[in-house]
Amino acid sequence: MSAKIQTSLRIDADKLTEAKQILSQLGMNFSEAVNIFTNLIVAKQGLPFDVALPNEETKASMLDIRARKNLEAITLEQLQREIDTQ
Repeated sequence: MSAKIQTSLRIDADKLTEAKQILSQLGMNFSEAVNIFTNLIVAKQGLPFDVALPNEETKASMLDIRARKNLEAITLEQLQREIDTQ
């Protein structure tokens, strides 16, 4: 095991507070979570989740949403029925 070092990060204060609360509920602290993340980066030789640019269809949809175009009102019940039929 290699030596531990201290580092510093610039993180949004509100997000850090929320993350610490969540991690506390999981029984760990922020430093432990960062160590887990770092170990996963090394193990995977990259980020431990997919990072990709959106395709053209997704980009167009995102622009529509931002412009409040092509929006359809749907209830939670309708959405659930739609999900259940797939």
